[in-house]
Amino acid sequence: MTQVTNIPYEALEVGQQASFEKHVEERDVQLFAAVSGDNNPVHLDAAFAAETMFKERIAHGMFTGALISAAIACNLPGPGTIYLGQQLKFTRPVKLGDTLTVKLEVLEKLPKNRVRIATRVFNQDGKQVVDGEAEVLAPSAEQTVTMPPMPQVTVVT
Repeated sequence: MTQVTNIPYEALEVGQQASFEKHVEERDVQLFAAVSGDNNPVHLDAAFAAETMFKERIAHGMFTGALISAAIACNLPGPGTIYLGQQLKFTRPVKLGDTLTVKLEVLEKLPKNRVRIATRVFNQDGKQVVDGEAEVLAPSAEQTVTMPPMPQVTVVT
Protein backbone atom coordinates (compact mmCIF):
# COMPACT_ATOMS: atom_id res chain seq x y z
CA MET A 1 0.00 0.00 0.00
CA THR A 2 1.09 3.53 -0.72
CA GLN A 3 1.92 5.96 2.04
CA VAL A 4 1.34 9.68 1.46
CA THR A 5 2.54 12.59 3.59
CA ASN A 6 0.49 15.75 3.39
CA ILE A 7 1.88 19.28 3.36
CA PRO A 8 0.52 21.29 6.28
CA TYR A 9 -0.43 24.96 5.95
CA GLU A 10 2.78 26.24 7.56
CA ALA A 11 4.96 24.29 5.09
CA LEU A 12 3.09 25.44 1.96
CA GLU A 13 4.77 28.13 -0.13
CA VAL A 14 3.41 30.39 -2.85
CA GLY A 15 4.58 28.95 -6.17
CA GLN A 16 4.73 25.38 -4.86
CA GLN A 17 3.51 22.91 -7.51
CA ALA A 18 2.33 19.35 -7.90
CA SER A 19 0.82 17.27 -10.70
CA PHE A 20 -1.38 14.23 -11.19
CA GLU A 21 -1.84 12.18 -14.37
CA LYS A 22 -4.73 10.02 -15.58
CA HIS A 23 -5.44 8.20 -18.85
CA VAL A 24 -9.16 8.53 -19.72
CA GLU A 25 -10.67 5.17 -20.56
CA GLU A 26 -14.11 3.86 -21.52
CA ARG A 27 -14.46 2.45 -18.01
CA ASP A 28 -13.96 5.94 -16.48
CA VAL A 29 -16.77 7.45 -18.55
CA GLN A 30 -19.11 4.54 -17.76
CA LEU A 31 -18.38 4.69 -14.03
CA PHE A 32 -18.70 8.46 -13.85
CA ALA A 33 -22.06 8.34 -15.64
CA ALA A 34 -23.30 5.68 -13.24
CA VAL A 35 -22.10 7.45 -10.10
CA SER A 36 -23.15 10.96 -11.13
CA GLY A 37 -26.41 10.08 -12.86
CA ASP A 38 -25.28 12.08 -15.93
CA ASN A 39 -26.21 9.88 -18.88
CA ASN A 40 -26.07 12.63 -21.50
CA PRO A 41 -25.69 10.75 -24.81
CA VAL A 42 -22.72 12.91 -25.84
CA HIS A 43 -20.80 10.86 -23.27
CA LEU A 44 -22.34 7.42 -23.87
CA ASP A 45 -23.79 7.17 -27.40
CA ALA A 46 -21.31 7.24 -30.30
CA ALA A 47 -24.01 7.78 -32.97
CA PHE A 48 -25.48 10.72 -31.07
CA ALA A 49 -22.05 12.22 -30.34
CA ALA A 50 -21.05 11.95 -34.02
CA GLU A 51 -23.79 14.49 -34.81
CA THR A 52 -22.56 17.02 -32.24
CA MET A 53 -19.92 19.71 -32.56
CA PHE A 54 -17.43 17.27 -30.99
CA LYS A 55 -17.98 14.55 -33.67
CA GLU A 56 -17.22 11.86 -31.09
CA ARG A 57 -17.95 10.94 -27.49
CA ILE A 58 -16.35 13.10 -24.83
CA ALA A 59 -15.74 12.63 -21.13
CA HIS A 60 -17.88 14.49 -18.62
CA GLY A 61 -16.50 17.91 -17.71
CA MET A 62 -16.94 17.17 -14.04
CA PHE A 63 -14.91 13.98 -14.44
CA THR A 64 -12.00 16.31 -15.12
CA GLY A 65 -13.07 18.33 -12.07
CA ALA A 66 -12.95 15.13 -10.03
CA LEU A 67 -9.34 14.60 -11.14
CA ILE A 68 -8.51 18.04 -9.75
CA SER A 69 -10.10 16.98 -6.47
CA ALA A 70 -7.96 13.81 -6.46
CA ALA A 71 -4.79 15.84 -7.07
CA ILE A 72 -5.58 18.16 -4.18
CA ALA A 73 -6.63 15.36 -1.82
CA CYS A 74 -3.70 13.09 -2.60
CA ASN A 75 -0.86 15.43 -3.59
CA LEU A 76 -1.11 19.14 -2.69
CA PRO A 77 -1.79 19.74 0.14
CA GLY A 78 -2.78 16.08 0.42
CA PRO A 79 -4.69 13.97 2.94
CA GLY A 80 -6.70 16.00 5.41
CA THR A 81 -7.37 18.84 2.96
CA ILE A 82 -10.93 20.16 2.88
CA TYR A 83 -12.37 21.65 -0.32
CA LEU A 84 -14.04 25.04 0.19
CA GLY A 85 -14.68 26.04 -3.42
CA GLN A 86 -13.70 25.56 -7.05
CA GLN A 87 -14.00 27.67 -10.20
CA LEU A 88 -13.70 25.81 -13.51
CA LYS A 89 -13.60 26.89 -17.13
CA PHE A 90 -13.72 24.06 -19.66
CA THR A 91 -11.57 25.16 -22.61
CA ARG A 92 -11.42 21.98 -24.73
CA PRO A 93 -13.27 18.67 -24.79
CA VAL A 94 -11.67 15.64 -23.19
CA LYS A 95 -11.80 12.61 -25.45
CA LEU A 96 -11.64 8.95 -24.57
CA GLY A 97 -8.00 7.92 -24.83
CA ASP A 98 -6.66 11.31 -23.72
CA THR A 99 -4.00 11.41 -21.04
CA LEU A 100 -4.68 14.30 -18.69
CA THR A 101 -2.22 16.05 -16.42
CA VAL A 102 -3.60 18.11 -13.56
CA LYS A 103 -1.18 20.87 -12.56
CA LEU A 104 -1.60 22.58 -9.20
CA GLU A 105 0.14 25.71 -8.00
CA VAL A 106 -0.21 27.49 -4.66
CA LEU A 107 -1.29 31.05 -5.46
CA GLU A 108 -1.91 32.52 -2.02
CA LYS A 109 -1.96 31.59 1.64
CA LEU A 110 -4.99 33.11 3.32
CA PRO A 111 -5.88 33.42 7.01
CA LYS A 112 -7.17 30.43 9.00
CA ASN A 113 -5.30 27.76 6.98
CA ARG A 114 -7.11 28.64 3.74
CA VAL A 115 -5.12 28.38 0.49
CA ARG A 116 -5.86 29.46 -3.11
CA ILE A 117 -4.58 26.97 -5.68
CA ALA A 118 -4.45 27.28 -9.48
CA THR A 119 -6.00 24.17 -11.02
CA ARG A 120 -5.08 23.61 -14.64
CA VAL A 121 -5.54 20.47 -16.72
CA PHE A 122 -3.72 19.64 -19.95
CA ASN A 123 -4.08 16.83 -22.47
CA GLN A 124 -1.26 14.72 -23.91
CA ASP A 125 -0.61 17.39 -26.57
CA GLY A 126 -0.02 20.05 -23.92
CA LYS A 127 -3.33 21.74 -24.75
CA GLN A 128 -5.22 23.13 -21.79
CA VAL A 129 -8.64 21.53 -21.27
CA VAL A 130 -9.55 23.15 -17.93
CA ASP A 131 -8.53 26.36 -16.22
CA GLY A 132 -9.57 26.98 -12.67
CA GLU A 133 -8.86 27.93 -9.13
CA ALA A 134 -9.65 26.18 -5.86
CA GLU A 135 -9.85 27.37 -2.30
CA VAL A 136 -9.04 24.74 0.29
CA LEU A 137 -8.52 24.38 4.00
CA ALA A 138 -5.02 22.94 4.36
CA PRO A 139 -4.19 20.48 7.14
CA SER A 140 -2.73 22.10 10.26
CA ALA A 141 -0.31 19.27 10.99
CA GLU A 142 1.86 16.95 8.93
CA GLN A 143 0.51 13.45 8.73
CA THR A 144 1.57 10.32 6.88
CA VAL A 145 -1.31 8.05 5.97
CA THR A 146 -1.61 4.70 4.25
CA MET A 147 -3.90 5.16 1.27
CA PRO A 148 -6.60 2.50 1.08
CA PRO A 149 -6.73 0.39 -2.07
CA MET A 150 -9.08 1.56 -4.82
CA PRO A 151 -12.45 -0.20 -4.74
CA GLN A 152 -12.84 -2.96 -7.32
CA VAL A 153 -15.80 -2.14 -9.54
CA THR A 154 -17.09 -4.06 -12.54
CA VAL A 155 -18.82 -2.22 -15.39
CA VAL A 156 -21.52 -4.11 -17.25
CA THR A 157 -23.05 -2.41 -20.26
